[in-house]
Amino acid sequence: MSEDIIKQLRKLAITKQLNFLLGSGTSVPAIPLMGAFHDINGKSANEQLFERVEEVSKKLLTTSKFELAEKNTYTVLGNYQKFIESVVSILNLSNSRQIPKNVNIFTTNYDLYIEKATDQILKKYKLVFNDGATGYFDRYLDSSNFNRTVSYKGLNDNYINEIPSITLIKPHGSINWEKQDENILIKNEVVNEPVIVKPDGYEASTTFESNHFHEMLRIFQMELDKPQSVLFVIGFSFQDKHIAKMVKRAVQNPELMVYVFGYTDSDRQTFLNNLNFENERFNFKILTPENFEDDYNNKNVDDKSNEWFSFTLSNLTNILSGTKLEESKDDNA
Repeated sequence: MSEDIIKQLRKLAITKQLNFLLGSGTSVPAIPLMGAFHDINGKSANEQLFERVEEVSKKLLTTSKFELAEKNTYTVLGNYQKFIESVVSILNLSNSRQIPKNVNIFTTNYDLYIEKATDQILKKYKLVFNDGATGYFDRYLDSSNFNRTVSYKGLNDNYINEIPSITLIKPHGSINWEKQDENILIKNEVVNEPVIVKPDGYEASTTFESNHFHEMLRIFQMELDKPQSVLFVIGFSFQDKHIAKMVKRAVQNPELMVYVFGYTDSDRQTFLNNLNFENERFNFKILTPENFEDDYNNKNVDDKSNEWFSFTLSNLTNILSGTKLEESKDDNA
């Protein structure tokens, strides 16, 4: 059964318009979840989380050497890099005559892990990274830049070859976004007053109050409404009600497939509760460690020497890394 699921995931990744939704769980343990912080010494949990995101992002941009004290920071960076590499491999296998050689990565995280990981990948692969920016010295966020493709053409214009591209859309902002008049300036540094939606329980209202954030969520909804699309969700619990509402609406599109990956088996019910779903649906599936063989999970041991399994971004990467061209031709997958 596990092998059938893996084969199906690989087939969908290579034959459908691929979308990812990455939540805060994908940056753990470098950046702990909000629940790991508590109000202390006059600082709220929200303030402490922001400071940790700021600290980690600065290290990613300024430190080139591995620091033992920050092992988690660089372990998570390695996880992101391997994930991006697996995505690029899938794009190189996909048929641009059927679907664009583009993957959309939506993330509610405002750290700079994806940007740093992709910057490393760009040194090895021919790849277009589209974060919505326009400009040269001053790079401004412009949502109209998200819907574009880039191609090589022969010297005699005798062929066109679409270049694989990754589109990064951050509906909760980014630690390197700075407001300038009515625009958002994307900088190559952590800014003092970043344009972000803080996880304070008012995410929905804050997001829709901002034209920029509203526009990115509109793009998220439009991508999910497209035919022949698939959305892989990981590290996200659907506690952000505005995004949960959009996913609920999107699954009414019968051509969309949504696969949500849970860290532990108990996450299955948590996801259903947060979405107000009684059960999974034909195009909305929840996969947790119990759905996979041990080789595709992480083995953990608690304080009482009891073993338990978890599923993380690195496990999803292992699945995607095994995607081969045959996956797109096998109709029985």
